[in-house]
Amino acid sequence: MSSSGIASPAESALANILPRSWRKRPWWWVPGRILLYVGVAYMAYIFVWPLLWLVSSSLKGPLEIYRFPPTLIPDSPEWSNIPTALADFNFLRGLQNTMLIVVGVLVGRLVSCSLVAYGFARLEAPYKNPLFVIVLSTMMLPYYVTLIPQFILFKEIGWLNTFYPLIVPSFFATNAYIIFLLRQFFLTIPREYDDAAEIDGCNKFGIYWRIILPQVFPALGVVAILTYMSEWNDFLAPLIYLNDQEKMTLAVAMKAYQTYLSQPGSDVIPTVYIMAVASMMTVIPVVVFFFAQRYFIQGMVISGIKG
Repeated sequence: MSSSGIASPAESALANILPRSWRKRPWWWVPGRILLYVGVAYMAYIFVWPLLWLVSSSLKGPLEIYRFPPTLIPDSPEWSNIPTALADFNFLRGLQNTMLIVVGVLVGRLVSCSLVAYGFARLEAPYKNPLFVIVLSTMMLPYYVTLIPQFILFKEIGWLNTFYPLIVPSFFATNAYIIFLLRQFFLTIPREYDDAAEIDGCNKFGIYWRIILPQVFPALGVVAILTYMSEWNDFLAPLIYLNDQEKMTLAVAMKAYQTYLSQPGSDVIPTVYIMAVASMMTVIPVVVFFFAQRYFIQGMVISGIKG
């Protein structure tokens, strides 16, 4: 704005370009906003770069992947690398095993953890708060401490080399973090809903099933995404309990495939195939999270701020 109070042509053009909500901001707000967007874009570039490099390496030739200085765009993309690697790796079998475990664990956690969280959040019972503290204290217990006793238990009941050790424990509310997350979300729901349902003759389980659960879909979405990501990338538990190659998950089968291709006498071609399989294993959860990020952010914000 000039000293005469009349906007210059440059200022008028800039005002027409900027969004209407930006025009009433202080003069320093727009440059600060631009710097913020530039910083966010730069951070996004840093996190996306490894994924781009992974996909690019899967399309390179056997020698081009070791070129220095490295290049992001292949000279001549080898599109046959991905189908060849997936067929040799038997990607569909590993995907089927992984999804079986993911779905089983997801159902178990949604049912058991939501019931336990509902009890801690809505029901009155003696020593409820000390018991909740004990549940939270299990988060400080490393998984490796209970690994040997669990292995001996599953061995005695004949569950080794089956999917039962990986799925059945989830039906007993073994994840304290998810219990805490759902409890915090349940506490945001007004108690008047419970009172009104009890007046209409609804029991405690009916309140949980008909009143509470329909209002906590964002939190259940967070649980689903967290479970999907953790079970998809889980390597240790399937490695310990699954011995049959036909039952291996993608993470374990990927390591076995890498060992198989790295046998003496192999050349640099296996590296390209490993990159091809790894890119497919990485792209799938990224796509899932991209479509579910709205529910994930909504559930985390509500449960974190209002809890």
